[in-house]
Amino acid sequence: MTDSKPILLQLFALPSLLPDGQERLDRCYRTVPLWKAEDPNDVMLEYGPEVEVLLASAFHPARAALIDQLPALKAICSLGVGYDNIDVEHAHARGIQVSNTPDVLNDCVADLTWGLILATMRQMGRAERFVREGNWENQLASLPLGRRVTGKRLGIVGLGRVGLAVAQRAAGFSMDVRYHNRKPRTDVAWKYESELHSLAQWADILVIATVGGQSTYHLIDAKVLEALGPEGVLINVSRGTVVDEKAMVAALEQGAIAGAGLDVFESEPHVPDVLKQLDNVVLLPHVASATLETRQAMVNLMIENAEAYARHGKVLTPVPVSL
Repeated sequence: MTDSKPILLQLFALPSLLPDGQERLDRCYRTVPLWKAEDPNDVMLEYGPEVEVLLASAFHPARAALIDQLPALKAICSLGVGYDNIDVEHAHARGIQVSNTPDVLNDCVADLTWGLILATMRQMGRAERFVREGNWENQLASLPLGRRVTGKRLGIVGLGRVGLAVAQRAAGFSMDVRYHNRKPRTDVAWKYESELHSLAQWADILVIATVGGQSTYHLIDAKVLEALGPEGVLINVSRGTVVDEKAMVAALEQGAIAGAGLDVFESEPHVPDVLKQLDNVVLLPHVASATLETRQAMVNLMIENAEAYARHGKVLTPVPVSL
């Protein structure tokens, strides 16, 4: 008997966070595990013409070339809130739904953002290395002073779900908050800065929480970093491409900005060697959402999107057509 279930192409194995995750997909679909194939081209030739749903992620992108190999594709379900890993406009032009996993990671990303703020301002990484290297016992060695966090001016680039959660936490540090968006929000009391340069000039700490992709490519350039100034600190939890990495490295080396806390990089997982040598930088391997609770919720929502499409023909959390 022919299996009448639609075909779902998996670019990656599901994390083992949800024991029934794969079983749930298999109930709705004929799943094709592309990552297991000895020759992915053979798999694409056999199943590609019939694939209706594609599972993607930040590390398993859905570019136009792949989308065009799947003429029957109707939905792309991505693991993650960002969707710069997907050619969304190309997909939408073909009537393909694209879903992501928003909201479930807001708190953990905001928590880690504040971890980066504290670690960068208070030089926690440098202080920890100081202890590990035995320098605390050396009376000739000393650490430079960190910078106070409470009462500083916090600028946020991108007051979306994550940016809002970051801003809300600033109240506990008695901070003045301003933000820059494509347009002002009507549901918050914080001041909107229409010019990014003006926000950077005002801020002591500039947090990047905007979307990635072509529209924000190198949004944080040398001029913005110059406006942030030698007392300013840059924090990036969005996408590495939002920051002109070469300009940032130069600003850090030359003291044009005081420091940076980075969870993302322009050519991940490659991190420029020069950044690894700088004491005024905190480096993390893109782990803002990497908690057990959040990753479980993300995987579950991705599967729920796939289940919803199988049952009703509509994903639950679609990426908007108008970007």
